[in-house]
Amino acid sequence: MKAVKKINNNVAVCLDSNGDELVAFGKGLGFPKMPYEITDLSKITMTFYKLNFHYYQLLKEIPAAIFDVSADIVAEAQQVIPKSLNPNLIFSLADHINFAITRLKDYGGMQLPFSYDVEQLYPAETQVGYDAVKMINQRLAVNLPNSEVTAIAMHFVNSQSPEVGAENDEPASVNDLIEQATKIIEQEFDIQIDRKEFTYNRFVMHLRYYIKRIQEKDPLTENDNATLFNTMKEEDPQIYLGAKRIADDIDTQLHTHSTKDEIFYLMIYVKRIVNKESTQKKE
Repeated sequence: MKAVKKINNNVAVCLDSNGDELVAFGKGLGFPKMPYEITDLSKITMTFYKLNFHYYQLLKEIPAAIFDVSADIVAEAQQVIPKSLNPNLIFSLADHINFAITRLKDYGGMQLPFSYDVEQLYPAETQVGYDAVKMINQRLAVNLPNSEVTAIAMHFVNSQSPEVGAENDEPASVNDLIEQATKIIEQEFDIQIDRKEFTYNRFVMHLRYYIKRIQEKDPLTENDNATLFNTMKEEDPQIYLGAKRIADDIDTQLHTHSTKDEIFYLMIYVKRIVNKESTQKKE
């Protein structure tokens, strides 16, 4: 196998014996001068053929250390979870870890939901979540809260089934609400959202859980996020108005009530989409 292009010190674009392109993971694979022949194939821990363009972008945007941790978490999870996992899980998990660390730095006091229902329904995945948070904190010198256990556990739950977002998996009303929320963001911020982009997919995933929570009358409750909510509302009034318009639209159609915590959490995802799309627009 020949390594032909460095992505980072531990990831390289390679050509196999048939000349087919793939992305290979392995310690130090991207370090030597390109191109070169990989003689010791035991160094390769994972390979991905026909990698989506957005995954290439993630490899460039997310620190290599985070991908290393994500790969190790997935490898350990495969020993605990008997079901087959989506091979692209390493990318979505790395994206989540990177976002969680960024969120921790920007909103250090933010309280996230921890679901005891998830713990009861998915004990193996929840254990993976606990182990993952411990590994992330130790390896990356951060202090993610235990509430991240649920979010990581759900990544592994979703990786065992068709991708979240498939239209056949959700009632038409939910898909309509998500599409309407997307159009609200596009109108409010004069942007065109790439619906295949990772940032958008994460927003969609959050909206699905958000809608599910408020429909079941189990929304995030008012808590220590009040100060952060007011600060972000003052600093980013347009982000607040966009998120509030989405929440009001959903509440009107479902006859529900979105708490300030739900709106605050929604603001973070809206801001991430707007920042991403605005940056690409300038480029």
